[in-house]
Formats: sequence, structure tokens, C-alpha cells
Amino acid sequence: MSKVYQYLLSIKHERGGGFLLLLDPDSVEERHYLKLAEAARDCGVDALLVGTSFMLNVDFSEAVRKIKEVTTLPVIIFPGSFAQLTPHADAVLFSSLISGRNPNYLIDEQVKGAPLVKRYGLEPIATGYILIESGPLTSVQYISGTMPIPRTKFDIACAHALAAQYMGMKLVYLEAGSGAAQPVPVEMVRAVAAYIDIPIMVGGGLSEAEECARRIKAGASFVVVGNRFEFDTRFNHLRQLAQAAHPGKTVPV
Repeated sequence: MSKVYQYLLSIKHERGGGFLLLLDPDSVEERHYLKLAEAARDCGVDALLVGTSFMLNVDFSEAVRKIKEVTTLPVIIFPGSFAQLTPHADAVLFSSLISGRNPNYLIDEQVKGAPLVKRYGLEPIATGYILIESGPLTSVQYISGTMPIPRTKFDIACAHALAAQYMGMKLVYLEAGSGAAQPVPVEMVRAVAAYIDIPIMVGGGLSEAEECARRIKAGASFVVVGNRFEFDTRFNHLRQLAQAAHPGKTVPV
């Protein structure tokens, strides 16, 4: 049963948009990401994504378990590889990097991970993951060995997103990359939203409330912010970003 996915759709319906906070337990100290996870609901965050490019400094499964202990929000794995699957989460963005042509991230990681998703009882949320040009080389571009879609080529983005829909995926994730110099263009979000019928998630390079609000207004169902708060404990700013993603709801600041 798609409890988490249905919850996300209900958030979109009730609040006009959704706000997801991405936590990378390998990039910051444990006390910081747990503090963020604990404060997230009161700040207006709708769900937590947890993922990392590498696992150099942390036991990923244990980190997810600790995050789950301090929050009642849905915890969704945003995996860098099948090795980041754990039974301690609620769901996983079961993603295929459809903007690239590297078979490892189109299907190989998914085949390796599928039995673990089943064994752990995770809810898979099939997601078409699309990288968008954002300036300097990002971690996900380097690791995946793929080229992003040029930020001015709206037609290419639309075609990839429609292919995701026709393949039965439940979400399209337009991703500029962690710490991107430029977020996904508003005009591209608007073009893709007008072309497909499934929800759109937008992340990478979003650091201000107005940036989040404009992408929700353009047709995104959800925005994702993560890198912005890796070393920032200003929860009022987090509240402002969450409020901007909820045009139908006011979150106290």
C-alpha cells in the first residue's frame, strides 16, 4: 500500500505544495542532522529525505535509525546506491537516472536494490530522476558519469519527463544537484508541469523562500532543500522556506 506516496499527494492537495528536507548524514556531525530532523515538523517540513553520495564517515543504516527515532515525519531514502537501503526508513525514491545513458544508474543499481526493498518492507516510490545543468560540475554528475540536460532545452526535459510518466513512474525529480550554483529554471518547471500529469519534485540550489515559491507556482508539487542547512541551524529560515512551498497554509515564523 502506498501510504507515504498518498501522504505526499494529500500534502500537495491540502497545502498547495510540499517541502522536503534532505539530510546527508555523511556530510555533517550527527548532533546537527539529528537536531534538524527533530525540529523539522515544527518548522513545517512535510517529509525527510536521507541520502549521500559516499559513505566515508557514517553507518548509513544506523544514521537512518537514529533519525527515525527523533521524528514522526515520513523518512524516505534518497539512495546514492543500493547499499544505502535500510529497513529503518518508511519508503525509498526508487529512482532511475533517465537523463543519463549510464546503464548502472538506469537499471543496474535498481536490480541490485529491488530484493532489498522487498525484504525490508520499504515502500518504493518509482521516480524518474532528471539532472539539469546548473553551472560547475556537481557530485551527482561526476559520480554518475552522465551529462545533465542543458538548462535552456525545455523540450528535452519534457520528453524525458513524459517517458517517465509512460513507464509508470509516480514522480519526476528535476535535480540541479547538491549545492548547485543555479537551481532548475522556473520556465523549465512550468514547461514540464504543463506537459505531464504526474507530480514534479524540484531540488538543488534552492536557498531562499522566493525561489521555492516560484517553482511551486510554476507547477512543482514539491521542493527539496538540503545543502543549505548542512551548517545552518537558523530554524526561522527553514520555516520561511517551508511556508513558501505551502501557498495554501501559513507556517508561523
